[in-house]
Amino acid sequence: MSIGNALGIASSGLANINLQMSLISQNVANAGTPNYAVEVSSPESRSANSQPLGVLSGQATLQINNELQSECFNQSTTVSGLQTRQTALQALDAAQGTPGQGNDLASLLANLQTQLSTLLTNPNDQTQQTKIVQAASTLTQGINAISDAYTQQRQTAQDGVVSAVSTLNTTLATISSLNNKIVGLQVAGQSTADLQNQRNAAVATLSQLLNVKTLQQPNGALQVMTASGTVLPTEVPLTQIVAPGVAIEPGMSYASGGIPAITLNGVDITSRLQGGQIGADLTLRDTTLPTYQAELDEFAANLATRFQAQGLTLFTDPSGSVPAPPTSGPVQAPYVGFSATILVNPTVVATPSLVRDGTNAVAGSPSGAAAFTPNPPGGPAGFTTLLNNVLTFALGTEAQPGVAQPAFNTTGLGMDGTLSAPFVAPTTLSDLAGALVTSQAQDSTETTSQLTTEQAVQTTLNSKFASESGVNMDTEMSSMIALQNAYGVNARIVSTAQAMFTQLLNAVQ
Repeated sequence: MSIGNALGIASSGLANINLQMSLISQNVANAGTPNYAVEVSSPESRSANSQPLGVLSGQATLQINNELQSECFNQSTTVSGLQTRQTALQALDAAQGTPGQGNDLASLLANLQTQLSTLLTNPNDQTQQTKIVQAASTLTQGINAISDAYTQQRQTAQDGVVSAVSTLNTTLATISSLNNKIVGLQVAGQSTADLQNQRNAAVATLSQLLNVKTLQQPNGALQVMTASGTVLPTEVPLTQIVAPGVAIEPGMSYASGGIPAITLNGVDITSRLQGGQIGADLTLRDTTLPTYQAELDEFAANLATRFQAQGLTLFTDPSGSVPAPPTSGPVQAPYVGFSATILVNPTVVATPSLVRDGTNAVAGSPSGAAAFTPNPPGGPAGFTTLLNNVLTFALGTEAQPGVAQPAFNTTGLGMDGTLSAPFVAPTTLSDLAGALVTSQAQDSTETTSQLTTEQAVQTTLNSKFASESGVNMDTEMSSMIALQNAYGVNARIVSTAQAMFTQLLNAVQ
């Protein structure tokens, strides 16, 4: 072998070592980066006429299990959606109060019932009459607070959608830029491994926002689409996905047009954005929380109407009105959002004795409450008819002896009549309050339990991906030591070749 051949072999070896060391440095720097796939290069030996010519450094590529990475992305979507839902529902747990501690809906209603029962023993007790008004006011304030919590969480979900769509647009723009660079390098025959890792990191961000699918194009570009097949913008010129902001109110809904759609090129794609943070926020905003609101509205409306039906208009809206039965359309149309405004009738607040005497006459109906005439001014101080009727019927299972109370609505709920409560309709206000709180608390508990399970799956998948495709520090350090040894050998060859060339030059001079 000539000195020149030896020098060429050593030089190519040093060049390959330089590339390998660069890759090790890149890998070690990203050892803690989620979803980062180790970058490797496989050198090839070169020869001619059975004579070695050195090594050819191969392009850097990703050592990656694409199928496993896809599973990691899908699991990230699941966990992100559950985390978003858990945050919202846990915020509602405090507003609902703790059953049996006096601050939950059923306990507040029970306290009002207790105060009414106490007055029954001495109907002329003015202090006790005032306590009833106070208990009723505490109940309505509790209802208002829960309703406000629903609205606040719906607003949080709406704002979350707007923010997440902004991140979605930014991330898609990043993928578009990386696509263009990768296509250019692939045409030039250069390595795209580092850019692919950056693009995978962008896809990981997308997977937290919503459920996406990706399709590798022959030219190296990556197409991104929703789970339902809607292609998301990654080609220049980029089109923005539009998610307008809006101030949420109890009676508003996406289906009725009160909440604007998310659009792409003017087309409504709201229903196509599923999974992840965006999907969870949309479900909270349009289904979960409106259902909670509808259940509470049902309780508030029936609380007002059942008391009024017995002759005591104790609960009204700010104008002093009680929700009227629907004449057409969705059953809750007349009182959607009533729980946000219900209060104690100002007339009763001004004259607490009305809780004994009554506020309105009742004509009586064979399918409803019996006839009732209020205690006239100067009437018996021990008047108990109204109190008995309220305790026995308004808070009981019957409107009058032998006549069942009208059933609570559990289907066809909400402004659009598309929502349903997850429980069988109870018969009393107390039972409805309990069912409402229990079912909503169960949602929160089940979400937390499911999140714990899915996070464990996510940890397992990420660990498996890291072991197969991630950076192994022991392997990288071992490779570095081997490269250092190889560098020393190649460097000695170069040094020896230089010395021999020097000797040859001196010999011919």
